[in-house]
Amino acid sequence: MNITIFSIGTQGDVRPFIALGLGLQAAGHKVCIASGKTCEALVVSHGLAYSPLTADFLEVMAKDPRALQRGLNPLALMNTARRHLKDMSQHWATEGIAAAQGADLLLGNGMMAVLANSLGEALNIPMVETHLQPVTPCPDIPPMMLAPPAKPRNGLINEMLYHVLRGITWRMLSAAYGPVRKSLNLPPLPWYGPYYRQKKQDRRILYGYSPALLAPSKSWPTGVQVTGNWFLNGESHWQPSTALALFLARGDKPIYIGFGSMLSDDTDNLSAIIYEALALSGRRAVIATGWGGLAAQAQNNPNIFVIDAAPHDWLFPQVALAVHHGGAGTTAATIRAGIPSVVVPFFGDQPFWAWRLEQSGVAPKHLIRKTLSAEPLAKAIADASTGKMRIAAAELAQHVAKEDGVKTAITLLEQWGLLNKGPAQNYKSETAINTSHKSPSPSAVTPS
Repeated sequence: MNITIFSIGTQGDVRPFIALGLGLQAAGHKVCIASGKTCEALVVSHGLAYSPLTADFLEVMAKDPRALQRGLNPLALMNTARRHLKDMSQHWATEGIAAAQGADLLLGNGMMAVLANSLGEALNIPMVETHLQPVTPCPDIPPMMLAPPAKPRNGLINEMLYHVLRGITWRMLSAAYGPVRKSLNLPPLPWYGPYYRQKKQDRRILYGYSPALLAPSKSWPTGVQVTGNWFLNGESHWQPSTALALFLARGDKPIYIGFGSMLSDDTDNLSAIIYEALALSGRRAVIATGWGGLAAQAQNNPNIFVIDAAPHDWLFPQVALAVHHGGAGTTAATIRAGIPSVVVPFFGDQPFWAWRLEQSGVAPKHLIRKTLSAEPLAKAIADASTGKMRIAAAELAQHVAKEDGVKTAITLLEQWGLLNKGPAQNYKSETAINTSHKSPSPSAVTPS
């Protein structure tokens, strides 16, 4: 079968779908990933077809780095995101049709779910939503767009907040998708958005995060499933520079500090805080400047090594803990490596994942970006280095190692009648998954 996956954003938003695409390809299917140009080389280098979508988030963040600060407040973010998405979406109808041409199944991630659903409606192609964070209303998981409460909310209030946030989300997306649907000769969506057009039991959603980190809601219908993470494994063969290899080998495991694709509007100040915190902690560190461009102030400091970036599946097993922004992909990588975290959220769902890490005992309470200073950061590094957190991180990693999110997702698509078994299937044909409201247990799908 031919499958097109739509996902835009940073590379962390696209890597899981390359992993899922490779699993589908290994099972005998042809996969195309439609995404922004900044992810083209990443997609093509892994042997998957690529189709372009106008969605340059690096450019958006470079022009408006304060958008990230507003991202922690859904209401403040709405108008900014609405404007940027409207600009990006001018060619989505044409680009989407090109990407979906000849496809038998469409997968739409996050904000691309509406595009994939509209294309499926226009071209009569089945479509499945995918998300890397929970968005389905329920009484027992707090909405990831809001700062998690100190204690659990009343279930009815919690569920009501989901619906309010859906309205805010649609207000943000509607400026983009009104013209897209018009270009596709489709009727406009109602003022409250596309979320209530299907019966709950008919809506198919795959969540690509670990049920060991966040168990699925007991109230979700059977069409909503948490599969486990979609890990991109091939990059573990990445080769470090000789200098980095020597740095890692010559002393205690360093800590990692990096904020991936996050851009700061005060990079020099943030960098100064990091270097001061390292001096206070006395720890060795690998600092990844990333898209955010953290300043390389290490000079001749033998305890600090500065890199642009390195694959997390290679680097994280080499470090003692990670100081990061709490993105879904980075969070998953720290868990898989069995290391504690210190989280400084910038945007969106990052405070939510910081909260889950804290609740799982593998991170101290997250640090507030706006008020960050060296002393609290140094203390958080010390707290994350305790034996208790190291043990908890190792135990969580053992649970995640038993999961196979890619295989689980493929099996579910087959069970739903949306995916034929390909000629090159690389998993046991007798594998079965219980599609109750609970996610498949780690033992339900055994790696071949």
